[in-house]
Amino acid sequence: MRRTLQIASIALAAAFLAGCASVGIDDALKETNSSASQFTGGKLELSRTREQREARTALSEELLGKPLSQDDAVRLALANSPAVQALIAQSWADIAAANQTSRLTNPVFSFERMRLGDELEIGRLLSFGLVDLILLPQRLSISRSQAAQAQVQLSGTVVDQVTQVRQAWVRAVAAQQSLQYAEQVKESAEASAELARRMQLVGNFSKLQRARQQVFYADATTQLASARHAATAAREELVRALGLDDAQAAKLKLPERLPDLPKAPREARDVAATASEQRLDVQQARAQLDVAGKSQGINLLSTFIDVEAGIRRDTVFDNAAGTRGTRRGFELDIRLPLFDWGSAQRNALNAQALAAANRYDATVRGATSQLREGYSAYCTAYDIARHYRDEIVPLRQAMADENVLRYNGMLIGVFELLAEARDQIASVNNAINAQQQFWLTDAALAASVIGKPSAMTAPTASAGAPPAAAAAH
Repeated sequence: MRRTLQIASIALAAAFLAGCASVGIDDALKETNSSASQFTGGKLELSRTREQREARTALSEELLGKPLSQDDAVRLALANSPAVQALIAQSWADIAAANQTSRLTNPVFSFERMRLGDELEIGRLLSFGLVDLILLPQRLSISRSQAAQAQVQLSGTVVDQVTQVRQAWVRAVAAQQSLQYAEQVKESAEASAELARRMQLVGNFSKLQRARQQVFYADATTQLASARHAATAAREELVRALGLDDAQAAKLKLPERLPDLPKAPREARDVAATASEQRLDVQQARAQLDVAGKSQGINLLSTFIDVEAGIRRDTVFDNAAGTRGTRRGFELDIRLPLFDWGSAQRNALNAQALAAANRYDATVRGATSQLREGYSAYCTAYDIARHYRDEIVPLRQAMADENVLRYNGMLIGVFELLAEARDQIASVNNAINAQQQFWLTDAALAASVIGKPSAMTAPTASAGAPPAAAAAH
């Protein structure tokens, strides 16, 4: 009986230790709100009650009641998007699965009743995995590493989601802004085409001259249709990223233009200072390495042997003699490695540990390289956008003003004036594209800084080229 109580006490202590190792979703959310505060604003939560859902709905309606800024778009996505709630719930499931690895397998109670003549035997057996009990401290350590890995994964997926929202907002506003200029180009082309038609009727324009104006009008009409679809597609991309339903999508209002460029780009030293062990991708790789190493140690023993220990108590009734006897003892069930010595499993464990170690090294080595690439794209986009703002657009405006004076002085005709206006509009549209490229790379660099490299699209020379239709005058 004393031995039975000792074994039961050990089992209870093991169960208590397993419970102490548990990490909840609330702990993971707190960690994400702390490590990625510039992305979540400390507002990331899992809505599990009616009050929380009502608060989310009220915040969504408030944000949709005014033109949506980029920061408000992030707040709206965190409060309203079912996709964000789904990834948090999935993280909860991953953390629960990690906690499960620290739990001991439930003991098995067996009951037997056998009769032989006048003799009745009742057997009771309580068994549990002895190897599981021995390896409990290692399993607790693995559980903590897996929970930490799930926490880092949650932070990474949230950063990805927020980056997608920021970039979708930039594309939607830029597409809306470009649509306005496409409409102006079409109106200018329509006016020149109509004027050319009238001048041909009175004999002041040849058929070729009118055809040139007409083909530009046709191209401008086609570009306007493409711009309208691009604006619709970008807006719907943002609607999906925000998780809006049809009623909410109808209320969505965007600013008329993208934000102004910052006075100066980010400093290189501020970006480089983040290439450290605190990056999410490095933390994720390190957690995977920890899990692989600890799992290798705990599973190596299980590939050799598995032992089930049991406490047995049998009661025998002899009806003929009118006696009753009790027998006590224990059982050990040992798996004998006769056919499978576990070599294949051990090779798999060694390979997984080696792969995790090399992935960690590759992540650490690539971290600074990714930052350098992202920062280069960011600086290039900033320089191009600033060049359009400070040089090209003011020059085009000065040329337009000068041509208006020349037109008033009857030195140029109306078609030259319209052509100049079209060139100016095309330059402004290219400036919008350059500004859009900067804000896209800014969002991507912010994600890369924290350790979740997003798609970094390097600006190219073609980004600033005027549309073919704009040059066909």
